[in-house]
Amino acid sequence: MRARPSRAVSLLVTSVILTGLMVPGAAARPAVGEPAPGPEAGSPAVVDLAEIPVEPPVQPARPAPQELFGADCDIEINGSSVTAHCHNGYPETDLVRLHVECDRWWDVDGDGAPVAVGPAGRIELASRCWKEVRSAWVSHQRP
Repeated sequence: MRARPSRAVSLLVTSVILTGLMVPGAAARPAVGEPAPGPEAGSPAVVDLAEIPVEPPVQPARPAPQELFGADCDIEINGSSVTAHCHNGYPETDLVRLHVECDRWWDVDGDGAPVAVGPAGRIELASRCWKEVRSAWVSHQRP
């Protein structure tokens, strides 16, 4: 059976903790002849109950939750070829387009035609540049 601490030990520990909390406040007091650091330092805090509103302030209306939309697309760049694999996991049709930006100034960038991906549908989009690909992305649009 464990021994329970006595009341005297508990009171001693509590008094040591409270003394430790009060020491920084006592050290921050100005000396007897010095003025207080600010006008509010010597005066107690006053709360005017007439300034407290009776009801809480009106909260702004929360925005409506956005519907989940858009196929999930993975893009693979292999040399000058770009392939996007898209899967639509939502119940609404998504129009997806593959956009390819080529690295060379003379190489024409490509924007594919929109392709409909139905609910639970999968699709593969492909495009290419003559030389290197700088970037590629898929845009989504509601029909």
